[in-house]
Amino acid sequence: MDTKRKTRTARIAMLAGAGVLGAAGFALFGMPSHAQSGPPQKDMAVDKATRSEVIDGIVTNLDRAYVFPDKAAVMGKNLRAQLQHGDFDSVISAEKFADTLTKALQRDNHDQHLVVRYFEDAIPLKSEQGDSPVDKAAELAEERRFNFGFSGVDRLKGDIGYIDLHQFSRPEGAAPRIAAAMALLADTKALVIDLRHCDGGDPESVMLFASYLYDKPTHLNDVYWRDENRTEQRWTQASVQGTRYGEARKLYLLTSGDTFSGCEDFAYALKNNQRATVVGETTGGGAHAGSPHRLDAHFMMFVPSGRPINPITHTDWEGVGVVPDVKTSAKNALDVAQLAILKQLVAAETDPVWQQKLKDRIRELE
Repeated sequence: MDTKRKTRTARIAMLAGAGVLGAAGFALFGMPSHAQSGPPQKDMAVDKATRSEVIDGIVTNLDRAYVFPDKAAVMGKNLRAQLQHGDFDSVISAEKFADTLTKALQRDNHDQHLVVRYFEDAIPLKSEQGDSPVDKAAELAEERRFNFGFSGVDRLKGDIGYIDLHQFSRPEGAAPRIAAAMALLADTKALVIDLRHCDGGDPESVMLFASYLYDKPTHLNDVYWRDENRTEQRWTQASVQGTRYGEARKLYLLTSGDTFSGCEDFAYALKNNQRATVVGETTGGGAHAGSPHRLDAHFMMFVPSGRPINPITHTDWEGVGVVPDVKTSAKNALDVAQLAILKQLVAAETDPVWQQKLKDRIRELE
């Protein structure tokens, strides 16, 4: 597994609730929040019975919920064959066993949301009430550490709004920050949203953020749930709290190979309905939604059970990523977007003093 993939897998394992939990709520990726932070976990030994139990749990969950039943059957068959052949007999480390299973699942299917994780602390059985107060508090503390995904909000030279977004956090924390950012940037001439370090999040917040960027309800990416055999339509909201940015002004999204999951959801929808211009690199290619499933007291997996369906392309970005409209390196993406905006602004500017300032800024960037 390459360094970028390791980093992404660790992030998927560390974040809680970024995906869809069926009718109860949403999470594009995630694992339980207990054991998310603090010192490294203490490894434990796994025996043959544990390995067999965990693999049985994986196969059961794939058969019940994985988004493509035929691929679930192949993955389950291959795992059982490896177990019977003794391929896992030498794996006695719980951490290594989880990594080995993740690699086996992703090798067969290339679905980067398929992740198995080991937890030192025992994983409680889920209650009907959902996450425990301890889990919720730990998740909230983690989101606060990263300002609910908002790494920075700024006004760039030339009166360009800029938001550096690293995650779509839960709506409860994200909503006031989205509203505050929109108020701060309300009078800018164009907007850049930087998704180069954005690795996923809650699709409710994706819809909420997108709602500020349109003038009326707009169809985004639907989700088909295989385990429920239903399609959920996803639209922007008719009204928002505070100031709506609207769709008259130019919007640019910056992407990299690390842009993933919910952040790709945002970019794919806004690109295909022509609200935004995407600048940078092709994104990571993780489209499937799902939820974490307990395998035994110390192992859990994330099972993708939903696939997006874009109303324009009638497909999604799984395995292929979101291809930018303007291809450039992630490092240069912000400069490229600024230049495109400034050249549009200078052509329409009637104030000679301000027009000269725009020209000066263009020369700085070139």
